[in-house]
Order: sequence, then C-alpha cells, then structure tokens
Amino acid sequence: MRILFSLLLVLALGLPPAPAEAAGQRPPISVGLALGSGGAAGLAHIAMLEVFDDLEHKPDRITGTSIGAVIGVLYAAGLSAEEIRAIFAEFGGSELDALSRLMRPGGDLTLADFLQLGGEDGGVIQSRGFLEFLKEKVEARTFSDLAIPLEVVATDYRTGETVILDEGDLFQAVGASMAVPGLFPPVRRDGRLLIDGGASNPLPFDRLRGRHDVVVAVDVSGSREASPGDGTPGWSEILFKTFEVMQQALIAERLRSGEPDILIRPNVAGVRLLHFHRVETILEQAEPAAAELRQALVEAGVGPPGP
Repeated sequence: MRILFSLLLVLALGLPPAPAEAAGQRPPISVGLALGSGGAAGLAHIAMLEVFDDLEHKPDRITGTSIGAVIGVLYAAGLSAEEIRAIFAEFGGSELDALSRLMRPGGDLTLADFLQLGGEDGGVIQSRGFLEFLKEKVEARTFSDLAIPLEVVATDYRTGETVILDEGDLFQAVGASMAVPGLFPPVRRDGRLLIDGGASNPLPFDRLRGRHDVVVAVDVSGSREASPGDGTPGWSEILFKTFEVMQQALIAERLRSGEPDILIRPNVAGVRLLHFHRVETILEQAEPAAAELRQALVEAGVGPPGP
C-alpha cells in the first residue's frame, strides 16, 4: 500500500521516480529493532540477528537494554551475528566465565584475572574485565563510530528515570546499562549514578515508535513457570529472579499502551541469569522464535534487495 501511494504521488505531481522505483525495485523498509534485558537468555538475540543477516537487511536503528545493549553494540559496530556468536562461545570457555560459576549450585566465585570480587562500590563483581573483553572485538569506541545508530538504556539510581545514552563513550554506556543492582557496580556518568536499564525500561521499543516503518521488539525476560525438579532457590537465584519479575511487570505495563509491529519472545528454559557459557543451548532453543521473526519480516516486506 505504501509503495502504491508513492507511485500515485509521483504520477500526480510529475516527479521523477526514486531510483529504486525507477529500476522496478521496492524501496527499502525502515526497521527499528529493540533488544530487551534478560541476562544470559538474551543470547537469544543473536539468533534474531542471524535472521537479519540472512535477509540481507540491517536494522536502521537499535535500542538495547542490559544484555540487549551488549549484543546491540557489537552488531551496530559492524560485526555479523555469526561473529557475535563466536565471541560468546569464546567467553564461555575463558577465565571471564566466573560469571556463570556464581550461579552453579554450591559454586564459589573465584578471583579471576579480569573479573574480581568487589562490594565496596555497590557490586559483587567488577564489570571492567568483561567490557575490556568486548572492546577487543570491535574498533568502535564512541557512538559516532557505529555503523548502525544505537540507543543504550540505563536508569538513574536516584530518580528512577530512564536515561538514554546515544553519544560519547560507548562501553561506559554499556557498563551502565548492564549494571544489575547487587551484582555489578553502578556507573557515574554526566553527574548521574546509573544502574541497569531493566529497572526502568527493559524492552525499549517505545523509542522506535513513529521513526520506522516496522518496529521489532525481542523480549527475553523469560517466564515464571516452574521446571520439573526445581528445588528451593538460593539467595542469588531469588535476588535475580525477583529483578526479572519486576522487568516483566514493566514490559506488560508498557505493552498496554501499544505493541510493536513484531513482538518476539524466545522460549529459553533452564537458563539462569549468568549462564553465558550455555550459548549454544540458548541459541538452539531460540530457533523457533527466529523462524517466527523471519516469517513476520518477510510478510512485512523485509528481505534481500530486488524487485
């Protein structure tokens, strides 16, 4: 319908057709992509990015919260979904995988070379090592270096307001967005003390409304369904799951005011907040959601360039 209207307008005004229309090709569809918060389950975002790569259609803008910001910055910096997948496969076998040991039953977090025990600055684990690990993978250092415009979501600790970071130091912004309360220390930036964006806007598709033809949101906040054999959760499990419950309530409230054009919810089961070493399991579980996304995008007219 949009293409037909454009052609009628061209004929009515006597304007020369746009290059794509003159060549008999459809004009590109603008896509905004929101990548939500959800801990290790957010590695499912990689499967969604694989769909965009397969369709040869990059999002025109990405908004990301917490793990969504982590994945978003790598993709916006020019890495392919396959390259991002390889990065987390490497992470899962590295000394940085101390993150996942925190969530293993009876596991003790050990002092690693890059991730160290903290506490005095408001977090159990320092995030510097993980951020340095990511920085080694891309050349971008500021938002202006990115190939795709990116907005990173954080939360002002004192006011509770959502803070949108889209300029300046890129990895400082990511560190703020992923500063899960009680786990990673907050980040001081521009006179504010910032914590995880999931505390105020865990699925930031609202930032894309009215700016793109199609808005896609990927919700990886999970479900509260019990799994067979679940026992009594430990302190860390209760702490992090409570944060997830809060995020789900925020997402549900935001959806009441209007949904994105495409809402995808990967069903990732048996994965805890810090299970980053289980990337292949997570991506395997995300395959049905990726197929759903592909079909929705194709139906919306998103695909390889051509007539």
